[in-house]
Amino acid sequence: MKTLKFKLYNHQQNRYLKRSINAAGVIYNHCSALHRRYYRMYGNHLNCAKLQSHMTKLRKRKPFWPTLGSQAVQELCQRIERAYLLFFKPHKKGVSPPGFKKIKKYKSFTLKQAGYKFIGGNRVKIANRVYQYGNSREIERMVKTLTIKRTALGELLMIVVVDDVSEQTAKFKTGKIPGFDLGWKTFLTISDGTKIELPQFMKQSINAIKTASRQHSQKRKESANRERARKNLVRNHEDVANLRCNWFWKMAHKLNDKFDVLCFETLNIKGMQRLWGRKISALAFGEFLQILQWIATRKAKQVVFLWRGYSSSKTCSDCGHVLESLDISVREWRWSSCQSINGQDENAALKIQAVGVSTVRLGDVRQARPAIAV
Repeated sequence: MKTLKFKLYNHQQNRYLKRSINAAGVIYNHCSALHRRYYRMYGNHLNCAKLQSHMTKLRKRKPFWPTLGSQAVQELCQRIERAYLLFFKPHKKGVSPPGFKKIKKYKSFTLKQAGYKFIGGNRVKIANRVYQYGNSREIERMVKTLTIKRTALGELLMIVVVDDVSEQTAKFKTGKIPGFDLGWKTFLTISDGTKIELPQFMKQSINAIKTASRQHSQKRKESANRERARKNLVRNHEDVANLRCNWFWKMAHKLNDKFDVLCFETLNIKGMQRLWGRKISALAFGEFLQILQWIATRKAKQVVFLWRGYSSSKTCSDCGHVLESLDISVREWRWSSCQSINGQDENAALKIQAVGVSTVRLGDVRQARPAIAV
């Protein structure tokens, strides 16, 4: 599958799509209430087919509900059922059932087989109304789903999921297989000694964000001034996100052009966020790895992730000695076994490279022991 994102042009007709999103929020809350009532009475989740049949009859009697297509209502019912099936799984801990959502903050609705039609050029027909969008790329494959999403600024996006059958096997062109260590001191440390720093977009804009946040909190609730202040705050956050995303795409293209197999260590990002908070959130490791994998698939490259429990920093890249404990504040030390001096990030990148090469079966992780003179 391949996802394409387009922005709808601002027009008075967009209010009909916004009404449909609001109707989707009302229907979602109604379905959640039915599920909760059914669970209190019978101790199980409501069958999706019964819920869809009930919603089909109910849509005809409720005002504004018919503005949302039947395909979108069916997708809402299926989404809630998937959430309840996940909630009832015994091995899933800490998963709560779907809750209620504010109508103003409800974001999207999805159409599957019907309810839309691409007319040609940059026009799409949804519910007998024609909308224009920024046609930045051609939709070549068969469309699977179409989603209308409302952003925090009130703008509308059209997200199209199409078939993508271009599956390619990994091709080795450069013959380079490095290891990468992600860190909060240095964003990327490569096993060949290269260090890549991430521009501190959040740090550069933090004063403007704090000012906008303070102005938003001082405005009276439900007032027009508060809404303008909220949009100003959202724009500041979006500027940071767009700059960081642009840097991620450029860096991911650069790395995939330079290397064949890219080896990374699997990180516990949520645990790191609990320890260091905004420092880790501003780096957006998960977003970068997702973009890197997507580009690697398109360029027939390979991304390898190591087991999370492997201690790359505490294992010597020369002799294989493993430390019992290592504080994160210690950035460089001398190994007692081989007397070599290694930095924490450089040593981790070398070990990730060795294990990654062994994972793709292009080498062995074991170190050759020197011969003992007799």
